[in-house]
Amino acid sequence: MTDVPQPTGTAPAQSERPLDGKVAIVTGSGQGLGLAYAAELARRGAAVVVNDVNGEVAQQAVAAIEGEGGRATAVVAPVGSTETAKQLVSTAVDTFGGLDIVVTNAGVLRDKSLLKMSDEDFDLVINVHVRGTFTVVREAFAYFKENGVAGRIITIGSPTGQRGNFGQTNYAAAKAAIVGMTRTWAIEMKRAGVTANAVIPVAATAMTRTIPYFEKAIAAVDAGEPMPDFFRKELGFGTADDVAGLIAFLASEAAANITGQAIGVGGDRLQLWSHPQAVETAYHDGGWAYEDLRDGFEAAFGDALQTVGEKFAELPEALQPTPKQ
Repeated sequence: MTDVPQPTGTAPAQSERPLDGKVAIVTGSGQGLGLAYAAELARRGAAVVVNDVNGEVAQQAVAAIEGEGGRATAVVAPVGSTETAKQLVSTAVDTFGGLDIVVTNAGVLRDKSLLKMSDEDFDLVINVHVRGTFTVVREAFAYFKENGVAGRIITIGSPTGQRGNFGQTNYAAAKAAIVGMTRTWAIEMKRAGVTANAVIPVAATAMTRTIPYFEKAIAAVDAGEPMPDFFRKELGFGTADDVAGLIAFLASEAAANITGQAIGVGGDRLQLWSHPQAVETAYHDGGWAYEDLRDGFEAAFGDALQTVGEKFAELPEALQPTPKQ
């Protein structure tokens, strides 16, 4: 773990708006994390295409960005189809004159345990997350390559995609797929000067609101008070705004040499996730027959078997959820 020195004083004027002249698309940005990303990109100088399936929500997001002096327009459409991807890119180009940054944040949840999960539950989540990311990035990269733009692709993963989580077969599959695609795109896009990175956010959202473990953290946010350090530091859990800075950084020239990475962020914590790799290796002359595995697997790998799921630290007594009446 590395402690990073905290910034002091006022940042130089030229670094406050590193995205001046840039144009960004942020899918699923009408509210929540997506809106935080879009608003931060706008604050840093980018014109932003907001996307949501709810027209009223999308227009409210545009108004909020413009109210802070930013530039934004909206595309009201569900991601997944090639038609929506083309509409997003053409809107960016026609309205703001180009495209430089894509953040694929749009997503849905349909949480159920495996035997209760329907085909429709599975297909919807995969379509929005995986196909929605694929079609938008494909269309954006085509524009980047044709126009010689050293663009930025920022996809959104999840700890569930990295570690698994009960009741989220569809979501885990989608988020793991997104990180896998991002690593592949980093290879394919390198020659064009385009970077592709995945962000793994941990933040207070509508979903975490329903989890008793986070009750005191959510209550602090709702009251406009600082979130307790246990959540921000031990768990790396914070607000949507805590994630937005990483999005702006990866979109900027300062991150031009960073690609193919999965970077976790939340609260006061920043993490670089490893690529999947072998943690232990064993050899057996002539290969591994059933009998060899039966007699030798435990000795070779017993101490190296990997854990699954997120393991939360025990809450301090003062942060325990309120007992149900």
